Amino acid sequence: MADKICSSCGVRLLGHGNTFFKCPKCGGSEVGRCAQCRDQGVTYECGKCGFKGP
Repeated sequence: MADKICSSCGVRLLGHGNTFFKCPKCGGSEVGRCAQCRDQGVTYECGKCGFKGP
């Protein structure tokens, strides 16, 4: 199984405070967000369709 990484900063997602959800546009890719990027509102990008969100 591959490590999950933050879609914004690329850090490995281990521990608490992280979240995972399907891309709001295509629903075909899982977006991972670390607690720090979520808190700061750093932009993420879907690896499948290129959708960018806060």
